[in-house]
Amino acid sequence: MRTVGVEEELLLVDPETGDPQALSAAVLARASQDPLDQDVFEKELHEQMLEFATHPQSDMDRLHAEIVRCRKEAGRHAGEIGCAVAALATSPLPVSPAVGMNRRYQWMADQYGLTPREQLVLGCHVHVSVESDEEAVGVVDRIRPWLPVLTALSTNSPFWQGKDSGYHSYRSRVWQRWPSAGPTEIFGSAERYHRRVADMVATGTLLDEKMVYFDARLSERYPTVELRVADVCLQAETALLVATLARGLVETAAREWREGREPAGHSVSLLRLASWRAARSGLTCELLHPATMRRMPAETVVRDLVEHVGEALADSGDLGRVEQHCAELLRDGNGARVQRELLERTGSLREVVTECVRRTQA
Repeated sequence: MRTVGVEEELLLVDPETGDPQALSAAVLARASQDPLDQDVFEKELHEQMLEFATHPQSDMDRLHAEIVRCRKEAGRHAGEIGCAVAALATSPLPVSPAVGMNRRYQWMADQYGLTPREQLVLGCHVHVSVESDEEAVGVVDRIRPWLPVLTALSTNSPFWQGKDSGYHSYRSRVWQRWPSAGPTEIFGSAERYHRRVADMVATGTLLDEKMVYFDARLSERYPTVELRVADVCLQAETALLVATLARGLVETAAREWREGREPAGHSVSLLRLASWRAARSGLTCELLHPATMRRMPAETVVRDLVEHVGEALADSGDLGRVEQHCAELLRDGNGARVQRELLERTGSLREVVTECVRRTQA
């Protein structure tokens, strides 16, 4: 059974006003004093962010329990210094992001100008174990057209600087400002993948291979494929759904690779359009179908994703859970829809943030 690990980035906010707070150093100092949390929480590019990483899990119930625990612990540590955490992929309220002071983040601020000074976005990254670099590249080549569907399921960033962006995942659009971000062409082998990464770093545009922000990449730290397309999800259950589907995609792609089945040959240009459509529409309208790259109802595309990975999900015992969670999301909406409904009901973005703080740890 492949193991799965989840990294989530949470927004630090004032519990009364909802305004983002640049207090990650203080929260991390609190967490470092707890033996259970010393290796769980990490700093991120902006001081208004707090990241945690779960341990690798093969049992999805255990993964869900760990996501819930980490969110609660993040809220506890933040509360000890007078702030709160919210699983929001962008801040609904206006914010001036504060870049961290370490050498890496300062290099990025110097190199990329306004991009890191404006781009406070929060994602969910899923690591799925692989047996080798060759298998990993076989997976990366074959999951490309399905990744926008994961974006659509996770959308949780409709607001930007106090305004409705018109998107369900504006985070994913802002993220594209990084020069290495986005979908990739077919690599064909681990040697070609590593040569491409080395060539990108050799240009001097990127500090190192950690800054190769492909939608799916080989982790430089772990024997995993890392899927990087999801918004941080408002509900822990949605994060679990994304992680479960990610494992299903990786397992299905690995089986196709071993059988010698060729990956879909969609161009990067078409994959970018599919990513844009997923960010714009979320689950409310149409998506580009991964097989045809033509518009189809989101419900149909999600159903076909579940069917595509159905054998892998059945083998891991996750098929029923995924079918139920997908039906619930399509019926009730994900974070983007919840945020817009909260604004319509309360008329206040501050109330949106306050309620999302509560739901983050519910």
